[in-house]
Amino acid sequence: MLRYDTMDDDQRGLVHNEQPTAVNDDDDDDYAGGFVAGGGGGPHDVEILPAGENDFHNVELHSHIQISDAPPDKWNYTYLVFYFLGTATMTPWNFFITAEDYWMYKFRNTTLNESTHAEEELTPMQKSFSCDLTLTASISGTTFLILHAIYGQKISLRLRMQGTLVLILVIFMLTAGFVETNTDKWQEQFFLITLLTVVIINICSATMSGALFGIAGLFPSEYMTAVVSGQALGGIFTALTFLMVLAFGAAPNTTAFIFFSIGIALIFLNIICYAIVERKNFFKYYVEGGDKFKIVYDDPTHSRMVDRGVALEPNIRDVLSKMYVHAVTILLLYTTTLSVYPSVTILMQSQDYGKGKAWNDIYYMPVVNYLFFNSGDYLGRIISGIWGRPRKNVHTVLLMVLLRMIYLPLFLCSNSTQHIFLPVIVSSDVAFIFMMLTFAISNGYITNILLNMVPRYLIFCRKQRIIHLFWFYFRCVMQHEKEMASSIMAASLSCGLAIGSMITMLFVQMI
Repeated sequence: MLRYDTMDDDQRGLVHNEQPTAVNDDDDDDYAGGFVAGGGGGPHDVEILPAGENDFHNVELHSHIQISDAPPDKWNYTYLVFYFLGTATMTPWNFFITAEDYWMYKFRNTTLNESTHAEEELTPMQKSFSCDLTLTASISGTTFLILHAIYGQKISLRLRMQGTLVLILVIFMLTAGFVETNTDKWQEQFFLITLLTVVIINICSATMSGALFGIAGLFPSEYMTAVVSGQALGGIFTALTFLMVLAFGAAPNTTAFIFFSIGIALIFLNIICYAIVERKNFFKYYVEGGDKFKIVYDDPTHSRMVDRGVALEPNIRDVLSKMYVHAVTILLLYTTTLSVYPSVTILMQSQDYGKGKAWNDIYYMPVVNYLFFNSGDYLGRIISGIWGRPRKNVHTVLLMVLLRMIYLPLFLCSNSTQHIFLPVIVSSDVAFIFMMLTFAISNGYITNILLNMVPRYLIFCRKQRIIHLFWFYFRCVMQHEKEMASSIMAASLSCGLAIGSMITMLFVQMI
């Protein structure tokens, strides 16, 4: 609690009506507290009361004060761990779903003679597995991201991070153990076990992702950029691994074992890295509330500040009222992306398909659909972290998302042998690659913009013994609401993934 008798001269000057100087500086690291007047989101929300109105002998002084004294992030270790944890939010699951040939092999028709060269029909389990996998993952993941946004702060951070990572590790080890296990005689039971593991993995991933986005929101904005960039980097790593396995032509069991083994190693390393980072003073400072605002009062019946400060607690209704446009925008963004990627885009073929060239027949679609998209997504997040415009108008970002929907009819009418109802408008490989790259870059760019636009705070510091005020007018929630706001954004993103996954089923039938 901030007490009058522990204040330095500059802080006492703030109480004794010495007027701060308003500045306009984008240096996030130089500032740390101030007055909050009103609840809007612009620079005019900073109000310096005249001396007669804020005399603490006449009226009660009521201010939100944030004093920052964060230790250094030595060797940028915390930043690098956030990057690494970002890869863990999606990469293990990407490996799980990339092993499609393995799942088709596990659920094949085992009654047919393997020497028969006749084309065998898909079994009911093979036909339904992809759909069941998508629905199971979407429902369980989205539900628990929403629950985490509401109740997550009531559970210890260590349990949400370390506990879920350990459980994902156990599930992946179990899944890897099934690779060399003959499940032909109990396929139905194995099918149910697989869906159960999918539920557990997505519940754990949703909880861990919500916690990671929440705590990243407590740190400076570049740490949130590290998390979202790590997600895209994980996608690139998955795509490269898939292409390497494809080049060697490994059997489905071998491919799956490689995927699951890499996933196990990645999760294990994340557990170790997080165990180390949670002991760092820099990490503890932000996670334990070093920069949280407190309300400080002055009692007019006393001659000095009274210790009646209370820590501010976030209220989900208040937070949603400030950021619902941001939540809707990121939901629409990922609904648009998932409605065509990857289920629709993977059906597209090279204009020279069938001419006997390995690039056109084997590598074109994996490279363009997975490697190019994830690389573009990663590039967009990096550009956003460096430049980051627009920063203050979420309605401009919403307009960008709505304009981005022009890609939907273009992808639906791209070159594919699957077309039955829609015409082919985009047949050129160059045009399709350009569409994929710009679609991916815009996805990454807007994602990072939205996730960094949410936190807002008023700050106060000492620089050359002058107190400055500065309002981060382009952000929309207070410091103590940042963790909940970031979790809500993660939940909205997941809702967009779920809705997009359902729409894509309709789009595939439309083609």
